Amino acid sequence: MKQTLAKISLFILTTCLIVSCDAVKRVGEKEHLLTQTSITVDDKKKKNEDLNNLILQKENATLLGLPLRLHIYNLARENRDSLFEVWLDKNPKRRERLTKKLSKKQLDQLKISALGFNNWLKKTGEAPVIIDSLKTKKSKLNLERYYFANGWFDREVTYKVNTLENKRATIDYFVKTGDPYILDSISSSISSPIIDSLYQKTKKFSLIKKGEQFNFQNFENERERLTTNFRNSGVFHFSQDYIRFENDTIDTNKKVNIDIQIQDRIIRNEDSIATTPFKIYKIKEVNIITDDAFENREKPIQDSINFEGYNLYSYGKMKYKPKAITDAVLITKGNIFRDIDRTRSYRYLNELKTFKYPNIEYIENENDTTLTANIFLTPKKKYGLGFDLNVSQSNIQTVGFSGSISLLTRNVFKGAETLEISAIGSIGASKDGAENDSQFFDINELGADIKLNIPRLFFPINTEKIIPKYMSPSTRISMGFTSQKNIGLDKQTLNSVFNYRWLPSQTVTNSIDLFNAQYVRNLNPGNYFSVYQNSFNRLENIALNTYNTPPEFIETDSNGNQSLIQSSADAFMDLVLQDQAFEDSNPSDYQTVNNIDERKDRLTENNLILATNFSYLKDKRENVFDEDFSIFRFKVEMAGNMLSSASKLFGLSKNEDDRYEISGVAFSQYIKTEFDYIKLWSLGNNNVLAMRNFFGIAIPYGNSSSIPFSKSFFAGGANDNRAWTAYNLGPGSSDSNNEFNEANMKIAISLEHRYNIFGDLNGAFFIDAGNIWNTLDDVEDEDAVFDSFNDLRNIAIGAGFGLRYDFDFFIFRLDTGFKAYDPSYRDQNRWFNDFNFGHAVYNIGINYPF
Repeated sequence: MKQTLAKISLFILTTCLIVSCDAVKRVGEKEHLLTQTSITVDDKKKKNEDLNNLILQKENATLLGLPLRLHIYNLARENRDSLFEVWLDKNPKRRERLTKKLSKKQLDQLKISALGFNNWLKKTGEAPVIIDSLKTKKSKLNLERYYFANGWFDREVTYKVNTLENKRATIDYFVKTGDPYILDSISSSISSPIIDSLYQKTKKFSLIKKGEQFNFQNFENERERLTTNFRNSGVFHFSQDYIRFENDTIDTNKKVNIDIQIQDRIIRNEDSIATTPFKIYKIKEVNIITDDAFENREKPIQDSINFEGYNLYSYGKMKYKPKAITDAVLITKGNIFRDIDRTRSYRYLNELKTFKYPNIEYIENENDTTLTANIFLTPKKKYGLGFDLNVSQSNIQTVGFSGSISLLTRNVFKGAETLEISAIGSIGASKDGAENDSQFFDINELGADIKLNIPRLFFPINTEKIIPKYMSPSTRISMGFTSQKNIGLDKQTLNSVFNYRWLPSQTVTNSIDLFNAQYVRNLNPGNYFSVYQNSFNRLENIALNTYNTPPEFIETDSNGNQSLIQSSADAFMDLVLQDQAFEDSNPSDYQTVNNIDERKDRLTENNLILATNFSYLKDKRENVFDEDFSIFRFKVEMAGNMLSSASKLFGLSKNEDDRYEISGVAFSQYIKTEFDYIKLWSLGNNNVLAMRNFFGIAIPYGNSSSIPFSKSFFAGGANDNRAWTAYNLGPGSSDSNNEFNEANMKIAISLEHRYNIFGDLNGAFFIDAGNIWNTLDDVEDEDAVFDSFNDLRNIAIGAGFGLRYDFDFFIFRLDTGFKAYDPSYRDQNRWFNDFNFGHAVYNIGINYPF
């Protein structure tokens, strides 16, 4: 073992020496490769990302301490085009021989291939960072400007280039900040009385405050705040250019006296410039052209409607109910001009998904201080056809293909509603069925659904005072049906949803499922033990080795091997559970049989779920490229309360399990809640730290003693704890011996460091922790139940690394997870028992796990 480690160490050392020499391959004789930069501020070294971004030259990126991309770049050859020609002509007959053998066209293609690979090396790699004195001076200037903008007016910045052996050098920047300048008196000089009045009303919200250190960004933010306030208060002609800040630091003992100056409106004519006080403008008319198109603009208006102060026009017959359009327009006749009304109108008109890009123009009326708002809407095509195709893989499916086709109809009832009818289909190969060539695609699903989206709250009374139209309320009504044939437990599902959705702010989305109904019918409950083989194997072990099983339950093959007859498994469980003597003598095995029987009943019973839920989402992500944001999700769901009250009201009888039934199906009753928090921190240089915390619990009560399978939680998989496959972790410290392990409580915590390797290839290191438990339901297995905080010791911990390739429109992800702490070892050592590649889990995913 020691010899092996010595050989590995020698190999690494030799590689490092070779690589070290090769790093300066493209560095000229009088040039120096930049290997390190540092910034020292007041004798303390700083690694602040804001400061690092000011330095124009930074050392080549490294991976595990090696400049990998630099070495890839150095593998490319300079002047590869001419070198290829030299190679062809080096041997007088080589060009002629290759031309005859490959043809002139193929030889040209060979040259293109050689050049293409050479260009790929350059593009994937990173050119050596050669110290440039001009860029170094510009970096020094950037640091001077940065500290000046943050209040250190007397700062001093110097730098030193340290030349090293073998064409290398480092650069050290030194900053002496001096004392900061502090804001003192703040005054204003505003020419227009209206502007001055508006300023005085909101002065208390100013971002420039006496006693704070001077910060240039605060002045920019204050300029933007004032402009927004004025333009949302009727001042149509105002812009940021009218605001100036006069800063006085002469003989102030490092104090800054501020004078906020806002001049009158400037009117530029052809040969003169005039000034006039700003005025507040009101909206005189709102005109909406509902079928604007280039080919229509020379045509006369054929139809018009005046509705609640809005003028709607059409070049043909009006195709929309006026209210459907005006509800999405926040610009109102008689109100003062507000920029935010135009912004919101753009947003809500786009959300109708009925029009192309809207255009809103204001025309100033010269006779008075009023505006006419003209809104031009170009309708989309009434019908739209969509297709979707996906490839998937899961813990029971080797490969699966799914597709859907949808027909979208716009403005169905002339109220800008959209109706979408879609059909879905999928086929797949189960891991068992795939062993038989004739049954390769033994999983299939067919379904259809219909969705109606209404761009307002569909409610019998007016809700605008509770949820005003600027919150963009909408209603979704949907119904769907699927028929699934899988590895044995075929089922049919019917669902229906009545949903309200609105946006109180730009970051918050609220949603209520007023009515969410689901009916699941299992078609082959008798095939249960063909699917859940682990349960059957445990039952068979008891039948053969513990219980005095009657011979009619046992079969013997030609080799004398005995087995439990699968079709008799239900009868065998009934026999054992009625045997009081066996319960007294073998309580553990008796409980195992009872658990298997209860789990089978739960997973094969038909489900009727009538639920109501509320969802809250706060997403602070500004755009898809944002790498510093947080997302918080909360959901609470209650099911069965209405049906339970109706059953009691109408005096319905309970079944033998003490449960009410509707049309022969016992309905579910529970309360379920979920909390999900995601936070990302940008660490700079394409480094991101991502964290996720999840907690969920579903408590059955009343008509239920357990949670339906479709509403339960599972652990493991590519988007959860990646050291375990999906459904193979938990519950608690149990041995996870079921094919689909699920429970009604879950904790999940993930921490991931994402970084760039080179180009579009990224890497990650991660730690995942969490588990599932049963609590407050009918499960009695102590290893699976959460009944005190001591059970938190059963939180499983996984760690690993991953590679991600960015294809722009999606990210392909490969994560490798290792079991660091496995609670299934119970009283044994739980740490690092299977922390090796032999027990690793390889996860393939699309996009990030969270």
